[in-house]
Amino acid sequence: MHDLLIEGGRVVDGTGSPWFWADVAVAGDQIVAVGRLAGEAAKVTIKADGRFVSPGFIDMHTHSDLQPLVNPSHECKIYQGVTTDVIGHDGLGLAPATPETAAILRDQLSAWNGLPDIEREWTTLTSYLDRFDGVSAVNVASFASQGTIRMAVVGMENREPSAAEMARMKAILDQCMREGAIGLSTGLTYAPCMFASDDELVELCQVIRPYQGFYCPHHRNYGVEALKGYWDSIEIGRRAGVPVHLTHCHLSFPINQGRVGELIDMIDGARADGVEVTLDAYPYLAGQTYLHAMLPSWAHEGGTEAILGHLSSPESRAKLRQELEVTGSDGMQGVPLGWEMLRIGGILGDHDPAIIGMSLPEAAERAGKPPFDFFADLLVETRLGVSCLAFFGIEEHVQALMQHPAHVVGSDGILVGGQPHPRGWGAHARFLSHYARDLGLMSWEEGVRKITSAPARRIGSLDRGIVRPGCKADLTVFDPDRLRATATYEQPRSLAEGVSDVIVNGVQALADGQPTGATAGRALRDPFGRQHERHDTF
Repeated sequence: MHDLLIEGGRVVDGTGSPWFWADVAVAGDQIVAVGRLAGEAAKVTIKADGRFVSPGFIDMHTHSDLQPLVNPSHECKIYQGVTTDVIGHDGLGLAPATPETAAILRDQLSAWNGLPDIEREWTTLTSYLDRFDGVSAVNVASFASQGTIRMAVVGMENREPSAAEMARMKAILDQCMREGAIGLSTGLTYAPCMFASDDELVELCQVIRPYQGFYCPHHRNYGVEALKGYWDSIEIGRRAGVPVHLTHCHLSFPINQGRVGELIDMIDGARADGVEVTLDAYPYLAGQTYLHAMLPSWAHEGGTEAILGHLSSPESRAKLRQELEVTGSDGMQGVPLGWEMLRIGGILGDHDPAIIGMSLPEAAERAGKPPFDFFADLLVETRLGVSCLAFFGIEEHVQALMQHPAHVVGSDGILVGGQPHPRGWGAHARFLSHYARDLGLMSWEEGVRKITSAPARRIGSLDRGIVRPGCKADLTVFDPDRLRATATYEQPRSLAEGVSDVIVNGVQALADGQPTGATAGRALRDPFGRQHERHDTF
């Protein structure tokens, strides 16, 4: 007897091949048969009635780091058909951690993760990932985060590491890889990641090469020098001999209008030269981050207290105003900041909730202050606990990049705050329904490949992402006509529609459109089949 049987579905198997009619049988956490199986005995039978049956979707870029622990049902993702979140992005993951770095990360990333009442006693990547096993509705796979590692060794100082410090960072990274990390992420517009040179990054990337890890950069500039930022990222991978995955890959701001072909040619040229380059992008025009990311790199040196000091000092404020509004801060990609680009996403504490969802100039007018003064005061009053949406995307660029064969989907979703970005609740549903179905930019089969087998191969989870006997039973059943993202910038927490059933490791997380409360997710710690090691300290 099968544990679960999906009958009468059109199987879109994740490979890009044409769909076919078949039933899918599951025993334990594995797919055991695909074919004509109707009528065979099963403990649970799902009548697909012609709906699509596909592998579970993989979100290649998330900031879910704490959310599957705080909200185990993770409805924002399972209603989209997502069965795996990739965490530890932008060089600022939550492990490994010392008491000192855990406190810094808690404050620095509060606009990404909130300040949930959750014990953070983990130290190693192992002890962090242990928290997810059997607790979350979805799986997670994690990067080793370059900034987190640098913080533990060099602190928040803007300098080159000594030889001993470099050796220590490499040792910690090696341990993370042995514990099951999929690669190395960095965030080169965020402190302390931004203080690393390209040579330092090459040396670190050489550590991940024996483990088949890959380099995943949020690179140094997405504005004035965006193409150089992409080129430098590819060169780091070339020099280190590792694949490069260009995360939240976009070409935005008016200065880059019409240049997406140059970026695509760069990617194709690197691949032709043997550098394995892939990319993810989200299907929206706005980005989201913490508000103080707009500050120049010099303001970040020394951490939270130093930033607050600069924001409070008249002399530093004058310098910050000049860089943000006139010359262009490196935190704003070298582009002078048009305050109207920014919308308040979330605020920690009891600050005026009415400004959530307002553009920054609107919120400043409400407070009776010029935009810069309101920006600086708000960051001081909330101790940097503000997230923002930034509207700078170019639709034709988004469409061009998502049609590239090496593209996969990452939501880059922040799931906290009064009015976060809708992409955390809608990216995968919007990608398939709007861009594949409605605009016809790709077939259903190709769209599904980009959110299943392609990201599964990238993260080294070779037993997921395909509907085939022997693969793990992460499965999604959805109606291609009804699938849609309902989340908007005004109502971001609105759940996607059209997904009826989601199976994670053989267990239903969503059944006939309703969450089951099951938490069969686990940390995926064996990329490319290598066995991970356990460590209690680093």
